[in-house]
Amino acid sequence: MAIGEIKELPKSWAMLGGDGPESYTLNSSYQKGVVDASIEMVDDGIMEKLDLKSLGLESTNDTFRIADFGCSVGPSTFFAVENIMKAVQHKHHAQFNNSPFSGFQVFFNDVTTNDFNTLFKALHSNEKYFSAGLPGTFFGRLLPRSTLHFAHSSYCLNWLSKVPKEVLDSVSPAWNKGSIQCDGLKKEVTKAYSAQFQSDMSTFLEARAQEIVGGGLMVIITGGLPDGVLMSQAGVGMYYDLLGSCLIDMAELGVISEEQLDSFNLPLYYSSSKEIEEIIKANGNFSIERMDSLSHNIWKTSRETKIKVSVTGGRAVFQGLLEDHFGREVAEKTFENFETKLDENFSIIDGAAHEHIDHFILLKRNVN
Repeated sequence: MAIGEIKELPKSWAMLGGDGPESYTLNSSYQKGVVDASIEMVDDGIMEKLDLKSLGLESTNDTFRIADFGCSVGPSTFFAVENIMKAVQHKHHAQFNNSPFSGFQVFFNDVTTNDFNTLFKALHSNEKYFSAGLPGTFFGRLLPRSTLHFAHSSYCLNWLSKVPKEVLDSVSPAWNKGSIQCDGLKKEVTKAYSAQFQSDMSTFLEARAQEIVGGGLMVIITGGLPDGVLMSQAGVGMYYDLLGSCLIDMAELGVISEEQLDSFNLPLYYSSSKEIEEIIKANGNFSIERMDSLSHNIWKTSRETKIKVSVTGGRAVFQGLLEDHFGREVAEKTFENFETKLDENFSIIDGAAHEHIDHFILLKRNVN
């Protein structure tokens, strides 16, 4: 294991498993929308930047290997993978003008506590490609050297490997008392979160650099902020503040202790494109072929749909975190109160002066 690699993440980092009404499977429409919004950029990137001949993939009998890092339980991962395969097939036909290319192997990666049973139940007997589960944190090596031709990761790298210890320390200048997120209002807190993100992102890139062949591609899609915008100024920051206010209410009622509240922070960091660019350049193993932002159709839907997606999607993502820290009863009550508060305050969040952005980053592995 290389220096800086993370052996394992907390079990509560996994999304809500199964295929029930509250599951991530049925409540990840936002994440699916991000994948849909990226299709054209992925297609263009593969057509313009992927040279199958230099990768030794001229024959239709060769195997093109893909990994989705942070796949969760589906179904977004399946759409992402199939979009990549279609684009590779088009590229192969355009470059060699031969019969359809069909040799694909796909690795589905997520933390060891991810519900891989539900994932592969949904995949069942897919004859389009060979598939394999790849359990373990992506903040470290998971595959042999030069295994992959294409790596994909969507809405995962804004999750940190851990909450910075300084923000939970009552004697630290970075103590984040009164907030459950990095809202950007206290520079010491922001510095701690930013440093953790830089460390995690660097570790991720170093691991993928070992696994991706020279000339191979990687797409990273992650939540972020426009340059110069604070989390507290964006609608998504107001969303997390509202969630935090539900916990503050319970602390004031004595349902949870102040110590429990102060020791809980979300392991999330929304970076600017400038931050990401600097980390990639410092790593030195990849060239940046494209950096852009995606346009999500969720913002064009009705108020009711936005609220539903915000509540059910939030529960599917954060239920495990809250249960692990506060217990199931508190987690359930938190989301009940959150739904009420979100309905009452949605016009403020929806009318925020700024909104977060979904970064699209296309990288090419340097040929050493």
